[in-house]
Amino acid sequence: MSGPVQIPFKSFIRLKPEESTAIYLQIVFEFIKAIQTGFLPEGTKLPGTRILCKLLAVNRNTLIKAFQDLESQGWIETLPNKGTFILSQHKEKNNAEFIVPKENKTQEINIGFEFKRSTILENPTETSNLPYQFNDGMPDLRLVQNDILARLYVSKLKRQKTSKTYEQIQIRSHLNFKTHFSNYLNLTRGLRIATADLLTTSSHEISLYLVTKVLISPGDKVVVASPGYYISNMTLTNTGAQIITIPVDQDGIDTNRLKEICEETKIRVLYLTSNYNYPTTISLSAKRRKELLELASQYGFVILEDDYDFDFHYDNNPILPLAAFDSNQKVVYIGSFGRSLPSGFSYGFVAAPPEFISELEKHQNILEPRIDVLKEQVLTEWINEGEMHRLSKKNKKIYKERRDYFVSLLNEKLKGKIKFKVPSRGLAVWIEWLDKFNLITLQKECAKNDLFLPKTILYQTKDVTATRLGFGHLEKEEMEQAVSILCKSIEAI
Repeated sequence: MSGPVQIPFKSFIRLKPEESTAIYLQIVFEFIKAIQTGFLPEGTKLPGTRILCKLLAVNRNTLIKAFQDLESQGWIETLPNKGTFILSQHKEKNNAEFIVPKENKTQEINIGFEFKRSTILENPTETSNLPYQFNDGMPDLRLVQNDILARLYVSKLKRQKTSKTYEQIQIRSHLNFKTHFSNYLNLTRGLRIATADLLTTSSHEISLYLVTKVLISPGDKVVVASPGYYISNMTLTNTGAQIITIPVDQDGIDTNRLKEICEETKIRVLYLTSNYNYPTTISLSAKRRKELLELASQYGFVILEDDYDFDFHYDNNPILPLAAFDSNQKVVYIGSFGRSLPSGFSYGFVAAPPEFISELEKHQNILEPRIDVLKEQVLTEWINEGEMHRLSKKNKKIYKERRDYFVSLLNEKLKGKIKFKVPSRGLAVWIEWLDKFNLITLQKECAKNDLFLPKTILYQTKDVTATRLGFGHLEKEEMEQAVSILCKSIEAI
């Protein structure tokens, strides 16, 4: 990657001397947050302490004390004559339980030309060969009905004999898909959109990238929740935006703090993961939902509502997105569709005013110039015949049973060690540990016992030691083994 001095530390390491917390502790907490959100990916080489203390305007002894604390907790590693690295892989390369991404392996190779290198968009995702694994809430691909999708796809392919040009087929098919898809969203999510208000993309990530590219300019102030969604934080930071974090409490994002920020400075965008905060799964209260819409109208900012997880809710009357109640056109609504389908059949989408959708389409035509007509025809048929509704209903029943069983295991095996709320939506449980310990130590102890905890589900600050445990991909026996190993590992540290 680029030299460590080129990393924009001041954009995500923000120190507040006026606060009572010691500066060295602020440095520790800010570095941990930057590592967890992906701003400082694994293997990043840090500048020397003299250079870094100039960048951050702190005393060198203070910085050294903070680095000693970070190293003792396992967040950084100092190698003689080489430098200081973020969670360096040097000690773990011989451990077959961890697979280093290829990107990290090739970072130090010199080639014959210069090019831009991002210190923000490094993929923080880890993989492992361990038999038991937690993730941050992914569906179980074993539940996918591949045979039905395959038959539909093949049948459409065989019937694809026509005198019309490909462009004619593409336009007509895409419009038909958008018509059925917009109707489906209106019925399931309470929206009131037409085809002109809808953009469909190949993935949720593409939708988020397109929206931020068109909506945000360098220097714009963007408010996000803390803790927040590390993937979206990377995408937002990549636009050159100035990120402002505000806390989440038992009612969701703190609207009083948001109002204070709006009175102090001009906010361009508020990003939130719809009515359920990622990673904490806390629901946004009805009062605060109303307040957010009022604040957006009063101060003129855009609410970027990310509802990637709507498909997995367990109550009969799910909380509808803010976009369903947006009378002032201040909400840009992005989401995912078909997360229980094979990856090639899932979709991302954006619902927004037609003028904004038209602008997004200009950029999409470069990134995704071709439409998979056959895939759209298959999904149109699934929506039209009610198959998507039946599949969703079936999967929700399975995932609800898994959630309830997972919760019962947590209550039985970890009673007195954790606190959590049963989520009404999603495929993960946010647990807060009652005792203070180092989560990286727990991760390593679990790995010794065949359980993988990726760093992206570990959250540790001065006040909180928490873990986001995904259960959707686990059957009952796998849950039992995973929770048992977790208990055993806790006892060992």
